[in-house]
Amino acid sequence: MNGGKYANSGYGPSFAVLDIGVEDRVAVVEPDTGFWALVETDGAMRDALSGELVEKFFNEENTLRKEMHFFRFELKPSAVYFNPTERCNFNCTYCYIPEDMRRNGVTMTETQILEALERLKEYFLESLPEGVKPQIIFHGSEPMMVKDNIFRAIEKFNGDFLFGIQTNGSLLTEDDIDFLKEHSVGIGLSLDAPVEDIADSVRKNWSGHGAFKHIIKVLEKLNSYSAYNVITTVTRVNCELLPKMIDFYADHGVHMVMLNPVRCTQRGGKDLKPDNGKLAHYFCKALDRTQEILDKTGHKIVVVNFANVLAGILGPTTRRLMCDISPCGGGRCFFAVAATGDIFPCSEFVGFPEFCGGNVFKDSISQALESSPLKKVTSRIVENISPCNRCAIRHFCGAPCPAEVYSLNGDLNSPAPYCSFYEEQVRYAFRIIARGEELNFLWNGWDDETEQIFHYSSQKETV
Repeated sequence: MNGGKYANSGYGPSFAVLDIGVEDRVAVVEPDTGFWALVETDGAMRDALSGELVEKFFNEENTLRKEMHFFRFELKPSAVYFNPTERCNFNCTYCYIPEDMRRNGVTMTETQILEALERLKEYFLESLPEGVKPQIIFHGSEPMMVKDNIFRAIEKFNGDFLFGIQTNGSLLTEDDIDFLKEHSVGIGLSLDAPVEDIADSVRKNWSGHGAFKHIIKVLEKLNSYSAYNVITTVTRVNCELLPKMIDFYADHGVHMVMLNPVRCTQRGGKDLKPDNGKLAHYFCKALDRTQEILDKTGHKIVVVNFANVLAGILGPTTRRLMCDISPCGGGRCFFAVAATGDIFPCSEFVGFPEFCGGNVFKDSISQALESSPLKKVTSRIVENISPCNRCAIRHFCGAPCPAEVYSLNGDLNSPAPYCSFYEEQVRYAFRIIARGEELNFLWNGWDDETEQIFHYSSQKETV
C-alpha cells in the first residue's frame, strides 16, 4: 500500500473521533485543519479511516491548511474597542473593570477623543485595503457617561468608521436612540434576566438600584432597528433562567442575543462563575427553545456566541467573533484604547497594566501592536497549551479567554475555565448539523463570502 492511504498511521492524516451524543453517528475530525465528517458508526467508520474520506482530505489538505493559517496568523486589525471613560454609573458585581477605575477613573475630553480617532484613522488608512471601513466600538466602563463628546465624534468621523456602542442602557433617552439610529450606529445592550429582581441583583448602580424597567422601554424603542443586540451575562444567579430568557426576548421582538458566560477576570466574576455542567445544560435548553419558537411562530432568535462556534465548524473564516480561535482576536483583529490612551489587546486586559503596549497619543500604533505585551497575547496558541494540544476541537474552541486565564493562573498558557462547556457547545453544534438544522441557528447571510470546497457523502456522511 502507498504511504498515507490510512488515517492515524504513517503519513496519513491524524483523525480524531468525537462522540456527539447521537446513537449512530460520530464526528471524525482532523484537528489541525478543522476538516471533519459525520459518519455512521456501523461499518462506515472503517471507510472513513481508510477510504474515500482520507483521499478527499489529501486532495484538499493544502487549501485547508492555508485557509486556517491565514485566518489564525495573517489577519490585520480592523476594529477598536474605544473606552472614552473609565467611569461608570453602575457597579455590576461581575465587571471586569476594577472598581476603583469605575468609581474614580479618568475620562477623555472631547479634544482627546477627536485626536485619538484621528490617529486611528491615519493608522487604518495605511494598514487596511482601500475601501475597507474599520469599526470603532465605544465600550466600557459606560460610554454614555460622555455621550455628548462621543456623539460629536460620531458626527465628525461618520464617513471614516463604522460605529457601535456597548452600553448598560440606563442613560439612553429617546433622543439618544434617534441619534444612534440616524447614524446607523450598532447598539449593544445588557440584560441578565427576564424578571426585575434577578436582573437588577447583579447589574445595579452605586446605590444598589437596577434599570430593568428602563431597559424594557429601550427594547421597545429599538424594536424596528436591525443593528442592535442584547447581551446576557450568564452567572450562577441566572443560569437556570436561560430558556425563559429566550422566551422573554421573543416576546420583546429581539432577534440577536449573546449568552456570554461571565468572565473570571476580576473577583466578582470568579465568585459568580456557574458550574460548567449546569451551564451547558441550560445553555443547550435555551438553544432548543430558539428552535421551538422558530417552529411555532417564525420568530428567529440567533444566539450569536453559539452561532459563531457553529459557523467556525462549517467554515472557519465565517466567524464574526474572534474568541473561539487561537490566537484570539485581541491585538490581532482588534485592540482596545483605554481612557488614558493606553493600548491593550482588548478591554478585558485594561485592569492589567502589564499588558499595555503603548499609548495612542504618544506612540506609533503599529509599534504598540508589535510590542512585547501584545505579542504575548497574539502568540498564545492552543498547540502550546495542555491538554488543548491533544484536543480534537481545538480550533473550534481556542481555549478562551486569555485575560481570564491569566487572572486565574498567572500565565497565559493554561486551558480555559469553561473547557467542558465549550466542548458541549461543539457537540450540540454537530448534532444540529447531523439533523440538517444549522441554518435555524445562524445569522442570515453567514456564508456570503465563503464557498464549499469539499462535500463527502457516503450514505449519511457529510462534511
